[in-house]
Amino acid sequence: MQKKKQLQRLTRRRTLRALRPCKPLATVLALGVLSACASSTMMAGQAGMTHDTSLGKVLVDSTGMTLYTYDKDEPGRSHCNGLCATFWPPVSARADVAQPNGFNVITRDSGARQWTYHGDPLYTYVKDNKPGDVVGDGVDGVWHAAKP
Repeated sequence: MQKKKQLQRLTRRRTLRALRPCKPLATVLALGVLSACASSTMMAGQAGMTHDTSLGKVLVDSTGMTLYTYDKDEPGRSHCNGLCATFWPPVSARADVAQPNGFNVITRDSGARQWTYHGDPLYTYVKDNKPGDVVGDGVDGVWHAAKP
């Protein structure tokens, strides 16, 4: 009986060791799926839409989700790329959109177009689940809900 338990433990340890290299791959695949699902687009007629939240009025995208700015960005230039953009999807803009007062469109390093507000690139946050959520405000001390 004791040998059977030892064999089970040994088998379990070997299985866990064999799966360790799969963890990074699984993480990359999950983030890829997450980034594909978490994009935001805002049309010109929707730019400037606001929603009342616990922080007061904030700018929102076409689905009512809170928009955010990133302190590490420069006016007219996004520094949130790669993994950052997976969790903070840039608010994309079509090439033919009119740009209402205060809003503009920049071209990201990837060639994609992104909305800005007074020069600050705009993003959503994947942990916001419904309109009115402001979970991303204050994250790492560099992310802020965009206010009109």
